[in-house]
Amino acid sequence: MEVGRRISASPRPCSGRRILAKKKRARSDGIVNSVKKLQRREISSKRDRVFGLSNAQERFRNMHLKEEYDTHDPKGHSSPILSFLMKRTRVIEIVAARDIVFALAHSGVCAAFSREKNERICFLNVSPDEVIRSLFYNKNNDSLITVSVYASDNFSSLKCRSTRIEYIRRGQPDAGFALFESESLKWPGFVEFDDVNGKVLTYSAQDSIYKVFDLKNYTMLYSISDKHVQEIKISPGIMLLIFNRASSHVPLKILSIEDGTVLKAFNHLLHRNKKVDFIEQFNEKLLVKQENENLQILDVRNAELMEVSRTEFMTPSAFIFLYENQLFLTFRNRNVAVWNFRGELVTSFEDHLLWHPDCNTNNIYITSDQDLIISYCKADSDDHWMEANAGSIHVSNILTGKCLAKINAGNGGPKVDECDSSAGSSSKRSNSSLVRNTVAEALEDITALFYDEERNEIYTGNRHGLVHVWSN
Repeated sequence: MEVGRRISASPRPCSGRRILAKKKRARSDGIVNSVKKLQRREISSKRDRVFGLSNAQERFRNMHLKEEYDTHDPKGHSSPILSFLMKRTRVIEIVAARDIVFALAHSGVCAAFSREKNERICFLNVSPDEVIRSLFYNKNNDSLITVSVYASDNFSSLKCRSTRIEYIRRGQPDAGFALFESESLKWPGFVEFDDVNGKVLTYSAQDSIYKVFDLKNYTMLYSISDKHVQEIKISPGIMLLIFNRASSHVPLKILSIEDGTVLKAFNHLLHRNKKVDFIEQFNEKLLVKQENENLQILDVRNAELMEVSRTEFMTPSAFIFLYENQLFLTFRNRNVAVWNFRGELVTSFEDHLLWHPDCNTNNIYITSDQDLIISYCKADSDDHWMEANAGSIHVSNILTGKCLAKINAGNGGPKVDECDSSAGSSSKRSNSSLVRNTVAEALEDITALFYDEERNEIYTGNRHGLVHVWSN
């Protein structure tokens, strides 16, 4: 679901984290023309779009617990092995591709499971001192990229590896090859995967050089060498370079993502002595927020500036940009809101209080049509099946805020005909009660969530390192 997913050589603060929900490959003709995008959306079949939304309730209505996988291997899959890799830890990331579910645990162990055979295929850690930090499915060449650190390197620099899905399916995770070996990705260096533009951005802090690679074949396209660049933000077709601020302004440049050509260079005025909460670029719109100041929305084409009162728009902990719909989501204090680029609140979600107070976007999924958000939420207070540690999975319409479906302990168990039908009704009732308890446990402390749109299945991981499959 993520574009602009950045993995650094050391944990980074989450404030202002920006993710682009993606589906189609964006055109890169300078600053992307949103009018053309709106025209394309209007020309597309409205009937199909309406049908898709009305069909969503049916798609998710009968979701129930189907399978359980375990990322923990008490014996250890290689020897000798780092002691903390032997510990049972929470699932922090789930990715699915080609009927394979990949689950990454906080310890750094990553396991691959087959949905066809319902068994663990292999672990992706190919050496006993490898700690995997993040996963990225590269659909351009049907491969999984793992980003890891190693004990032999004192866990100081990121190493990337690409492994084709077909090799993983055969249980050959060591058949992959290393990526970006020429780059020194030590803290504060990073690697960022940009699925919309089909690019990879790396930053070598050692020599202050940013490099852009092609995601299809990993060839380097160009580099940016400027010690005054403080941050780079990626948007469809373009990159925003944010330079070290002066007392009353911040220098900015907009570059073509394809070849690094400078499309526009300008200064944005700032309030003196006030820290910048965030600067975000989305197509031709620049969003700037300073501490205790109004949100500024600048159109970089014509320098039109509008402001949104700081009492209406408070600094969020994370963004998700919906470039197809010209909207963006904000996350703040367990609440999600939808805004347009006129600074207007478009949607407030009903019955949608997120379980986790932080900005962990691994607990939500935006569908590729950008019409639905699937989230792990607080359960209804009147749901008598729910215990203190159990939540529920909510499917909500992004444009209306309406909750279309829920998976909770009351409806997430197998259907009656899937229970043991060889015994009498009392046995069915007993089995059903047991299943409900299991479902309630599966809905406790969910730490990662992923929706496989092709299979219409939701995968969740919890703090015990277990992965659960929800399907109809």
